[in-house]
Amino acid sequence: MMNFLVKTIANAGALAVAVWLLDKITLTGDSTGKKVGTLLLVALVFGLVNAVVKPLVQLFTLPLFIVTLGLFTLVVNALMLLLTSWLADKLDLSFHVEGFWTAVLGGLIISIVSWALHLVLPDAD
Repeated sequence: MMNFLVKTIANAGALAVAVWLLDKITLTGDSTGKKVGTLLLVALVFGLVNAVVKPLVQLFTLPLFIVTLGLFTLVVNALMLLLTSWLADKLDLSFHVEGFWTAVLGGLIISIVSWALHLVLPDAD
């Protein structure tokens, strides 16, 4: 449970950095508290997408990972971010990613920030 909470907070932090750095990734709300709550909910959705959908996509696109020497990971991360944006819209969460290339850059930012946060945050393992 603690590990799940740490990963969700790390995802929320990484998403916040992407929102802060990229104009076309938006998070709206009328108060800071509401934005933080939305960010945590989006981080949960993002975590679920990465836990459930991403492994399946990686399995089915394995030849592309091999041919591109792993660079296809950027495309898969972008697709997971776009799926999160779509699901956030369906769940009436005020988070939106506009466009594929924004998602590619956002996915790269989120990966780097998540990696850095996982280095400093406690881990149950």
